[in-house]
Amino acid sequence: MAFFAALAAAIAWKVRQVARDPRNAPLRSVTLCLVCAAASYPLAMPGGASGVDAVAGHGAAKLLQNVMLLATLFFLMCFYLHSAADEETGRGRARREAVGLVLVVAALVAIVASGPHEVLVGSFSTADMAIPQVASFYLLAGLYMMYALGAAFWWTRRYARLSPRPHSTGLWTTAVGLASMACACAIRAVFVILRSMGGTVPSALNAAVAALLVMSIMLFVVGVSYPIARARITAVRIWHRHRRIHHRLQPLWELLAEAYPDSVLQPTAKSWREMWNARSVHRRYHRRVVECRDGLVQVSPYLLAMPGLSARDAARDSAQPEVLAQSLRDVLAAGAPGTSGTVEPVAAVPLALPSQQGPDADVEQLVALADALRGATPRNMSAKTAANRG
Repeated sequence: MAFFAALAAAIAWKVRQVARDPRNAPLRSVTLCLVCAAASYPLAMPGGASGVDAVAGHGAAKLLQNVMLLATLFFLMCFYLHSAADEETGRGRARREAVGLVLVVAALVAIVASGPHEVLVGSFSTADMAIPQVASFYLLAGLYMMYALGAAFWWTRRYARLSPRPHSTGLWTTAVGLASMACACAIRAVFVILRSMGGTVPSALNAAVAALLVMSIMLFVVGVSYPIARARITAVRIWHRHRRIHHRLQPLWELLAEAYPDSVLQPTAKSWREMWNARSVHRRYHRRVVECRDGLVQVSPYLLAMPGLSARDAARDSAQPEVLAQSLRDVLAAGAPGTSGTVEPVAAVPLALPSQQGPDADVEQLVALADALRGATPRNMSAKTAANRG
């Protein structure tokens, strides 16, 4: 039930994506692949199979289940066919593969219709392969699955060799799963031939092949899910980091926003969703960094006019953050616009710049300065600043 719920959620997400981009052929193929897989799931359950057989006759559930599985693999192939070539070429290849699928399905229907009334009763391990229709049904379906899985493995392996990590890791895992499933189908085809000729297959060997098939499906699911799961984990880490830095920058932001309220950007309306939504968290984080940098630019001429702090010490990250923080508090209380004092400004210079390159180096300097200011209460915070906080 949990697997079916996860599959239903994936289908709903893909249907939404297709609605936004209906001309995306690979996306349509993936969506139809998931839909066919979901349709085959209840037909494999005892309750669903008995209900379909009661309405359409014995063997109908087994036939529909196998048709849905073949369609699942067909649309999996179509995903690669559409992705590997231009739109017209991919469409032509998909049409040729569709003709092959229709012929195989028609042959399966004819086999079931020509056989005894209860020709498909039971599972693969208990079916009577001495009946020609039963052996033909399982052999034909197994060979098509082997072909489709082998083709999907070849394309997945090709993309895995061309892709960087972490995508290559997921693709290689998927390729191993597809190859294992193809091998399991090939082994079962051999079993069908042996049993149709009067031979027997040990139950332990049947169980081993079934276990191989289950493990292969698990590898396939893990491989497909790995890049998505890793991307989600990375996104959560970035969300948490931005939210934490936004909070740590608060002392610096409050001090600068009190002196320069016009540099505070217009905030959006706060709500529970806005406080936790990923896009809102990232927006508030970047806004706070910009506001802090803007405030430092505006206060830098007055800061450098204070005695005891050189331009080099203020500009580079080699200075102690506590020294710059103390000077910042003093100048905002003594001479910057919006405060009382007679400090005369000098030429502006960048403040607290990082000595190393990197996307987060600049923010780290701001955080170090904000940490040095933490614990100090900003003086005379205005009502406008309090309203714009966050």
